[in-house]
Amino acid sequence: MNYISLIEYLPYIFEGLLWSLALVLGGLGIGFTIGLPIGTMITYGDKYTKFILNVYIWIFRSTPLIVLLFLFYWGVFPNIGLKLSPLITSIIVLGLRSGAYQSEIFRGALESIDEGQILAAYSLGMSKIQAIISITIPQALRISIPSLSNEYAILLKDSAICFTIGVLEVLTRARIVSIATGIALIPYLIAGIILMMMTYIGLKFFHTVYKKTVIPGLIEGI
Repeated sequence: MNYISLIEYLPYIFEGLLWSLALVLGGLGIGFTIGLPIGTMITYGDKYTKFILNVYIWIFRSTPLIVLLFLFYWGVFPNIGLKLSPLITSIIVLGLRSGAYQSEIFRGALESIDEGQILAAYSLGMSKIQAIISITIPQALRISIPSLSNEYAILLKDSAICFTIGVLEVLTRARIVSIATGIALIPYLIAGIILMMMTYIGLKFFHTVYKKTVIPGLIEGI
C-alpha cells in the first residue's frame, strides 16, 4: 500500500467536490426553473395542459436515472446535433428529472393553500394570474422548502451515478485513487465524509432559509 501516493492524490479527490457541486446545484436550479411553472400549470391549468405535463412527469419519474443519462448522452443530444460534455449532459438530465419531482412538490404546496385566498384576491380586482403570482406562489415557495431540502439530498446521492458517462465527481475520483494506490478503504472514506459534509451544509442552509421565511402558525416540517 502506497500511502505517500494517496496523500498526493488527495487534491484530486477534493477537486471532485466542485464537480459534485456543479451537478447538484445545476440540477436543482434547472429543476426549480422547470418545476415551479409546471406545478403551477398543473394546479391551475386546463385538463389538456395537465395531461401533457403529467406525461412529462411520469416519464422522468418512472425512468431510472442511468437510462436517462444513456439516452440523452448517446441518443437524444447527438441526434439533434449537440455535442455536450458528460458534465453538461448530466446537469441537464438531473435538472429535467428533478423538475418532474419538484413540480409535484410545488403542486402539493399550491393545493394546500386555501382557495378562499384566491377568491379574496378576485374581490380586490386582481386577475387570476395576479392572484397566483402575488399570493399563492410566495406561500407555496415557503411551504416547499422542507421538501426541496430532501430533493437536494437526493440529487447529491444521484450525482454519483453520473460516473457512467464519464463525470469525475467525488466518488468516481475516490474509485480511481483506490485503483491507482491499491488502498481501498481510505479514498472511499474521504469521499463519504465529503458527501456527508455537503449534505449537512446544504440541509443546514435550507433549514436556515425555512426558519427565516416560515409562515406564522404553520407547523414546522424541517
